[in-house]
Amino acid sequence: MKSWLRKFVLASGTISLLGTGRVAAQAERPKPAVVLVDSADVARWREWTRENGWRVIAPEAAAGNIDARVQGLQAAVRAAVQDGSADALRVYVAGSGGAAAAVFYAISRVPDLWAAGLALGGSPQPAIDSDRLFAANFTNVPVLWVSAAPPDEAIAGKLKGAGMNLEWKDASGNIEVRILLDWLARHTREEYPTAIDCETNSPTFAQCYWIRMSKFDAAERNDVLASSRVPPNPGAVLDLGGFSYPPDEPGPGVLVASLPDKYSGPLKQGDRIVALDGKEIAGARQFTELMAQIKEERAAVVMVQRGKSRTRLETRVILPRRAPVVTARVQAQYVPADQEIQIISRAVTEMRVTIPRQWLPAVLNWNGVPLEKLEATGCRLLTIEKAIEHAAACPEQ
Repeated sequence: MKSWLRKFVLASGTISLLGTGRVAAQAERPKPAVVLVDSADVARWREWTRENGWRVIAPEAAAGNIDARVQGLQAAVRAAVQDGSADALRVYVAGSGGAAAAVFYAISRVPDLWAAGLALGGSPQPAIDSDRLFAANFTNVPVLWVSAAPPDEAIAGKLKGAGMNLEWKDASGNIEVRILLDWLARHTREEYPTAIDCETNSPTFAQCYWIRMSKFDAAERNDVLASSRVPPNPGAVLDLGGFSYPPDEPGPGVLVASLPDKYSGPLKQGDRIVALDGKEIAGARQFTELMAQIKEERAAVVMVQRGKSRTRLETRVILPRRAPVVTARVQAQYVPADQEIQIISRAVTEMRVTIPRQWLPAVLNWNGVPLEKLEATGCRLLTIEKAIEHAAACPEQ
């Protein structure tokens, strides 16, 4: 067993198929679906879900950046829903080991796609460090993070303190697959949640359930609606050219997994950084924790292992300069007692709002301004022009 599961079992206890019981296969379509952010896990998940009759969707990772990868997941889900093989209200996103961070990232980018998320091992820290992890986007998407590393509970506490809908489970003991699947099965996505909350820094990822933000202006401030961005650690980095490494790789040292295009620095893919300033580095987690503790820039010496040889490199520890993050956010709710749809937003000057029949009639209110009384279903286009809110029928697309 050479998968992540083998490493996870050896390091932190057992995830077992014992006690899964026998669940009658679902004869009716569409089925619940587990979407994997890493296709390497597909065989394991098909074994785990075979008796449940769930579908496993594992698109190949899209070339390019992580956003292209998320768009690939989104396209695969939409195709499965369209052909009737996946239940749109019971789609779960999952990943393990180094891919666990992508579970958090995918939810933050397209929250209205998922009923729940499951991260096995790994760490959300790379997603946090992307500067694109918004706690608001987890309001209706709970995440279960199963891990055994002692520092992970503190990270989970930070995320929950930021408002993330997160449950952390210690995996140092025996965890049955049945428990994980049962946890996922308890969650169903509502087609029209009565309360929604989404934040984004990209027009590409601006869908929020029954609202789509379509035009933005940072000048449209709303001090009532603060950012829900989970701030990255102000951790230091080595000035060696932006290499990346698997955050859970056990070592020895830190594996240089990839380098930027046209890289001209001293590293090569496959190198291991095994010491910093004369101190041996046991593995990736120790290196991450060490760099997070450094608060000022300074000269440094690293030892790089390439094959059987070691090379001493003089470099610097630097603190990344992050550009200010400009985001847009929308909160909305349907209040049955008042027969009112209330929307507040920040940095949004245009949005499309789709109204379900069961909420009618209702008054549409945007940023405290009643716009109109809705009597019919359909899409309404809301715009701000010269600081005045307007509502009209959505133009056909």
